[in-house]
Amino acid sequence: MFLIELFSEPTAVIALLTLIVMEIVLGIDNLIFVSILSNKLPEHQRKSGRMIGIGLAMILRLVLLSLIAVIVSLTEPVLTVFEHSFSWRDLIMLGGGLFLVWKATTEVHHHMQGAEEENAADPSVVASFSAVIVQILLLDIVFSVDSIITAVGMTDEISIMVIAVVISVAIMMFAANPLSEFISKNPTVVMLALGFLLMIGMTLIADGLGMHVPKGYIYGAMAFSAGVETLNLLTRRVKKGKKSKA
Repeated sequence: MFLIELFSEPTAVIALLTLIVMEIVLGIDNLIFVSILSNKLPEHQRKSGRMIGIGLAMILRLVLLSLIAVIVSLTEPVLTVFEHSFSWRDLIMLGGGLFLVWKATTEVHHHMQGAEEENAADPSVVASFSAVIVQILLLDIVFSVDSIITAVGMTDEISIMVIAVVISVAIMMFAANPLSEFISKNPTVVMLALGFLLMIGMTLIADGLGMHVPKGYIYGAMAFSAGVETLNLLTRRVKKGKKSKA
């Protein structure tokens, strides 16, 4: 009954649809990170790792929504360094950005050294299940704080935010396995995804330092790069088909 009354207003429906789109767009970063991390697990644990990681991330986001008054207050300055004030949100963005840059750089180094082949041959160097889940949750805290603060500017209704989070996470769960399998089967896509994570990490650092980069530029660059890589994949597939026929 409450939901019927809530969505009887066109503004509520528009707010919900806008928040769902925003959560999905912001969730792309998280989904790429989840895909790369889960692919480091033993094959029989990858799917469950992705589902548990994304599921716990949803629970974490809902918990943070219940603390929305605290989240909003994170924008208040708490530290001043060289006449520049930092809020808790800025510090979270800085920490998350540094972690993402470190993780992406480490993964790029591993792939350049052929670490994925070593992992397949030596189970002792495969990432542990708990370590992957913890890393997923740590990064989701960063993305959750950012998305919640953005959502507050769109609507005051907590129920709309909760519904948007649940729907967007359900879509992420549906897309997680196909995306992860696609990334694992195409090494060049892995490097492209790591490049995305590196760029996102630098963007978070810049945001934490007070230098806001419009997200439209970031996602525009990602879409263009993904389009170029799609053309490369199609070209390789056509050449492979011609060689097999010959």
